[in-house]
Amino acid sequence: MDSLVWLLLALTLPILLFLLFYKVVSISFVKLGIPRSLVFFLFLAILLGSLINIPVWSSQEVEPGGLFRWGHWFFFNPPEVGATIVAVNVGGALIPVLLSIYLLPKAPLLRTGLALAVVTVVAYSLSKVEPGVGITLPAFVPPLVSAGVALILAWRRAAPVAFISGTVGTLIGADLLNLGELIQMDGAFLSIGGAGVFDGIFLTGIIAAFLSPGDRP
Repeated sequence: MDSLVWLLLALTLPILLFLLFYKVVSISFVKLGIPRSLVFFLFLAILLGSLINIPVWSSQEVEPGGLFRWGHWFFFNPPEVGATIVAVNVGGALIPVLLSIYLLPKAPLLRTGLALAVVTVVAYSLSKVEPGVGITLPAFVPPLVSAGVALILAWRRAAPVAFISGTVGTLIGADLLNLGELIQMDGAFLSIGGAGVFDGIFLTGIIAAFLSPGDRP
């Protein structure tokens, strides 16, 4: 009997957690001004889009081979080819940028630009380029920094400012400004908005929504 209970719990708990997560995200999207009828499709597009990377640039670097000698034997060393690929993640970059453009008319332009600059500098200073992994950034940094700066600069319109600065600032600071260093690595793959920065961008959208005036005195 106990094993059956644990089995049912193991099967239902992930579903309940997913539904709870979806509910939180849905509230966030609605509060950001997304029509309720589109929330599910947007949520699904972000999750599925996080698995899709669109290549936008690649290079083929060839290291010339040659002959080398060992005793009385001569061996041919074939050339080594290392491809460097840059791609755009649909769920972590393309969709958040489109949402930022959608929210831009609701945000004060100058203060949004200042918040964007702050998040960009912080994201760049804390992001790391790791060979074989890509770019990593602590997930809690973008949402907390963008929320704090938005509340200081645009109290009444903090939500769109936090979302735009948090998502776009993270993409610029963590990914684009590290692009040159990553390209220099042999066999490197950079997914803009993917891997180590997707979680931070996703959390930014959730936290930004709860900064709307309806939730503050």
